[in-house]
Amino acid sequence: MAGDTDTALVQADEDEQHRRFRDDVLSGLAQEQKTIPARYFYDLRGSELFEEITAAPEYYPTRSEIEILKTQCDAFRRDIGPGRGVVDFGAGSTAKTPLLLDCIDPVFYVPIDISGEFLRDSCEALQRRYPDMPIFPIEADFTRPVPMPSEVSGQELLGFFPGSTIGNLEPAGAVDLLRAMRSTLGDNALLLIGMDRIKDPDVLEAAYDDAGGVTAAFNRNLVTRMNRELGADIPEEAIRHRAIWNPDRARIEMHLEATREIRFEVAGERFTMREGETIHTENSHKYDERSAATLLIAGGWDPVRHYTDSGNRFMVVLAQAAPESVGP
Repeated sequence: MAGDTDTALVQADEDEQHRRFRDDVLSGLAQEQKTIPARYFYDLRGSELFEEITAAPEYYPTRSEIEILKTQCDAFRRDIGPGRGVVDFGAGSTAKTPLLLDCIDPVFYVPIDISGEFLRDSCEALQRRYPDMPIFPIEADFTRPVPMPSEVSGQELLGFFPGSTIGNLEPAGAVDLLRAMRSTLGDNALLLIGMDRIKDPDVLEAAYDDAGGVTAAFNRNLVTRMNRELGADIPEEAIRHRAIWNPDRARIEMHLEATREIRFEVAGERFTMREGETIHTENSHKYDERSAATLLIAGGWDPVRHYTDSGNRFMVVLAQAAPESVGP
């Protein structure tokens, strides 16, 4: 009987995720500037493609962040302190997460990811590497507060959010996410977060439009996913990837552009795109130390320290949960 109940709960959760995906796509495509939230990149294939992106020669953020995690280990150990559990928002990069775990020796590990299959694969690999470390995976949308397992109740937590994923959100959405993380992690928590720095636009555009076409495949996989999961009939050959630097908003924008006029259906609703019209799929905001601090403070976190790589291309910021207060 318990197995039947568990299966029903899993099915109900999958149905809810499908409904949310459908509703967000239909709402986004109905806007004047068509848009789809970037979180829907990450089905299993999208997660695999993102791992490939991080190895592309043009994509400096991963290499830069790994350099920081390797060279700042002593500083992390000192600034974070012993006895914390790590809550990983994003299922754990196979390249980055072990560097942090090896450095601070956490008492347990809680990975959270919306892609259950990718989450399970990641946990299996980490459990083999750390057989004595308790791992409590959670399949959930971490843009909302996530209840922690009862096994870790009352423990002091370190949130880990590498990869500059915070930059994918509009400032208001980024603040909401940071507040959700503050709620998830609780009082006395710390947050270690990756944030990409503002730099030369040519370097930025190349990082999001690599010569090998991996980022293009990652972006266009969203069309494949809509066709597969939402009964869409978007002609994939008529859609191309574009990456554009927007200096006014200090961000790279990714778009799916129609190379000709197309008409298509998604979940029973009809849409049209003119030649050159785009679906805005992702933003990647870039920061300096002041704008990073402003964002964190607005989200309920007080910056403690910034760590950077040798090329000053990327930063990892340690922040502590700000006390709840009412201002004047």
